[in-house]
Amino acid sequence: MQPFNSLNKELLALRKQTGEICRLFNKSPSKGNLKRIKELFAQCGEGVIIESGFHCDYGNQITIGDRSFININCTVLDAPISEASITIGDDCLVGPNVQLLAVSHAVNPTQRLNKENFASPITIGNNVWIGAGVIVLAGVTIGDNAVVGAGSVVTKNVEANTVVAGNPAREIRTL
Repeated sequence: MQPFNSLNKELLALRKQTGEICRLFNKSPSKGNLKRIKELFAQCGEGVIIESGFHCDYGNQITIGDRSFININCTVLDAPISEASITIGDDCLVGPNVQLLAVSHAVNPTQRLNKENFASPITIGNNVWIGAGVIVLAGVTIGDNAVVGAGSVVTKNVEANTVVAGNPAREIRTL
């Protein structure tokens, strides 16, 4: 995990600016406000649909492939560092109330006093379906064609062509 200090003035200002763009979009999910959201991202493919309720902290390390769909109330806790990018492949379905959490804090209480954040990338392959209410934690890769059942907490990598569900998410079957 890569450390960074989210409380420095530059990052606070960037998060505030990004938050305002998200708030405008969520208040009025017009084409213009959607365009502003997509412009935050490192890359956003063709035909991407993002429903209202979207929130990200920075956006500049988020990549979304072509024809992916992000349903209502998606929260992306991203980091402004390249070592902690969030990548969503082509043709993905992200259900309502999904949380992609690339940022975390130290478990050690003494380290946590420093208020440093730690971040690791999240990579979602192509043609992945992430069900409603799923939480994906930092450092996780979800392989192509995988399905993550509603309400799951994904703490470890998910192999391609598998269905996982539960807390923590476990393989249910292969596709």
